[in-house]
Amino acid sequence: MTITKDIRYIGVNDHAVDLFEGQYVVPGGMCYNSYAIVDEKVAIMDTVDRGFTHQWLDNIQNTLGGRKPDYLVVQHMEPDHSANIANFLKVYPEATVVSSAKAFVMMKNFFGDDYADRRIVVGEGDTLCLGKHTLTFVGAPMVHWPEVIVTYDSYDKVLFSADGFGKFGALDVEEDWADEARRYYIGIVGKYGAQVQALLKKAAGLDISIICPLHGPVLTENLGYYLNLYDIWSSYRVESDGIVVAYTSVYGHTKAAAELLAQKLADKGCPKVVVHDLARCDMSKAVEDAFRYGKLVLATTTYNADVFPFMKEFIHHLTERNFQNRTIGLMENGSWAPTAAGLMRAEFQKLKNCTILDEGLTIKSSLKEAQLSQMDVLAQAIYDSMDHPAPAVHEDAKPIEQNAMFSLSYGLYVLTARDGEKDNGCIINTVMQQTDTPKRISITVNKANYTCDMIKKTGVFNVSVLSQDAPFAMFQHYGFQSGRDVDKFADAKTTPRAINGVCYVPACTKAFLSGKVIQTIEFETHILFIADVTEARELSNVPAMTYSYYFENVKPKPAALAEQKGWVCKICGYVYEGETLPADFICPLCKHGAEDFEKLG
Repeated sequence: MTITKDIRYIGVNDHAVDLFEGQYVVPGGMCYNSYAIVDEKVAIMDTVDRGFTHQWLDNIQNTLGGRKPDYLVVQHMEPDHSANIANFLKVYPEATVVSSAKAFVMMKNFFGDDYADRRIVVGEGDTLCLGKHTLTFVGAPMVHWPEVIVTYDSYDKVLFSADGFGKFGALDVEEDWADEARRYYIGIVGKYGAQVQALLKKAAGLDISIICPLHGPVLTENLGYYLNLYDIWSSYRVESDGIVVAYTSVYGHTKAAAELLAQKLADKGCPKVVVHDLARCDMSKAVEDAFRYGKLVLATTTYNADVFPFMKEFIHHLTERNFQNRTIGLMENGSWAPTAAGLMRAEFQKLKNCTILDEGLTIKSSLKEAQLSQMDVLAQAIYDSMDHPAPAVHEDAKPIEQNAMFSLSYGLYVLTARDGEKDNGCIINTVMQQTDTPKRISITVNKANYTCDMIKKTGVFNVSVLSQDAPFAMFQHYGFQSGRDVDKFADAKTTPRAINGVCYVPACTKAFLSGKVIQTIEFETHILFIADVTEARELSNVPAMTYSYYFENVKPKPAALAEQKGWVCKICGYVYEGETLPADFICPLCKHGAEDFEKLG
């Protein structure tokens, strides 16, 4: 795998492993990443697990041809990354080992040798020149071992991030990054949030285009998305609004109560309710969800005058990882002397910013009908602790009048993107400058748009600011049809491209701006992309098109449509040809629903 012209992937996939670090189930296997930087000097970035010695050494030889490595950079001493240091040095006796002082102490422990005669000890800010590529070493202690360093290559703007930004799963397994990266982070790094925050602050001062972790895929697009998640996780903030109900049950009575509470919470309209049977579920998944969502309910039996073992283990996983900033509800069961709730409360009182609800529930053997009202009180307390939209001021009026929304000032733009050899574009009306230094903008795009999918994947786009001479046909071309069905640039192969390789629209355009996404925020129907401006050029002196100008001067007047049959969008003028307009129809141009259409003829 080629990452850049000079950086090659030489890692391996492991599909034989069942438990990572002896405890985490990895149904998708694991990958152990290693990289070669080929310059005037050759540097190998980390080794791999001992089970893949020969495959890894073969990868090095096949990648380098007849060349020999000059350096082995060791960022992290866990055996899944360091096991082959000694084997590497046997094959390449002239190579020099580059690592931190603490790492060389660990090498002595693992291999009986600290390679004092062939090593370079590096610390914060030290550099190593390979030719064009200069490596800068950044200390990352306790992310998640004390010897860890990460490495920045200023030439290709690559951060070799050690175990940071890693995930469970082999590289040949397709799955969502966030789910397995979150479970990996919480399980392995979660205790060290303060140290990760310190590293993120250092990374903020680097111009990073690519992240090369020791586990999981190389990250090349939309880096703001990954950095934002790491910021949330390492600061112990709530990622998603929801409730985790975790229980243990001996004979099924506590299970029944926990499931009933979960149903009551769902009936109240809580956005997400996740239930875990701690004796049977993947414990690491339950821990992940507890950190992901804002509310946690624990239901367990008293066992040997203590907390039931699986619940006790679960709480231990939370407390040792600095669980904080959460609201917690407690349920207990005990036939003669229930004490579990008090013991659990004492554990969570030791943590930062954990609110333990006064409303609780004690079951004696089984839930009684007379206790249902008490459960309702607990459910209401959990529901009340969540954020809810404020009610409308006037109950007899529509809370949102569409005409009021139309009074906002909008422009009209052609948003373009490129994925591989495919170009596409669509009409949008929401572009905003966020900051001047650095130059930064935001765009809002409907999730249904093909262009949105392309930007999510590539992280780059262009915005062409339409001018007042743009004809209605331009809106029809870019807005009334989907790039999934037609090639919108089929008749414009000479359309110019910006520096980022993406087309822009030269005709009827006031200016264009190129953006590189640094952060993504998802809403119900739209995605907000925040991007650094990488290029901006003015193309015309004609004033920019606004929504109001479009309505008054560009959109076909109702009279011009009198002879047509069908339905016309009152917002943008799109005509739906058909006697009956589907109730769930969405305008392909402005994305308004059927309620904003009126019948023609």
